[in-house]
Amino acid sequence: MPQPVSDTMAAGFLTVTNKGGTKAELTSVTSDLGEVTMHETVDSAMRQAERLDVPAHGQLVFKSGGTHLMFEKLKHQPKQGQTVSVELHFADSDPVTVEMPVKSATYTPKTGH
Repeated sequence: MPQPVSDTMAAGFLTVTNKGGTKAELTSVTSDLGEVTMHETVDSAMRQAERLDVPAHGQLVFKSGGTHLMFEKLKHQPKQGQTVSVELHFADSDPVTVEMPVKSATYTPKTGH
């Protein structure tokens, strides 16, 4: 996650890996930092995604300019060097909690974090 430059909004990037033999359906992401929505970039336009597939034996990459997370109504502004806890919710499995490191404000990963 790049350090937010706004007091109310931030972007999130990470890679979700599915080691299982069937696709996993990511239905939502939550965080104590604020409200989290999943977005896709299609034809240069950002749109909210209700669900995203993580292919069997594959990855779902959240990155700048593509599929990404949007954090809104931030409860505080995370600083570089801190971590942000997010919980990934799936249709057919238990939630998974991950820690996203906060990087510099200009951080733009090519393949997640």
